[in-house]
Amino acid sequence: MPEPRRIRDRFPAPWTVEEMPARFRVCAANGVALAYVYAAPQPQLGTLTPQGLSPAEARAMAQAIAALPTR
Repeated sequence: MPEPRRIRDRFPAPWTVEEMPARFRVCAANGVALAYVYAAPQPQLGTLTPQGLSPAEARAMAQAIAALPTR
């Protein structure tokens, strides 16, 4: 039985983070989208904080995903 392909072979590094409206996309060097991390909309003054990731948290999560091939 052949050995399964490693993730680095299928999705080559470097993985990059692309900022998009309300989300971040993590892409492999070959252009394949690996993940989308969504941010909650910013609350208006006087309203309750929405559930979900802030834009800063979403960016940090996407950057952590992009760093995975080097670990």
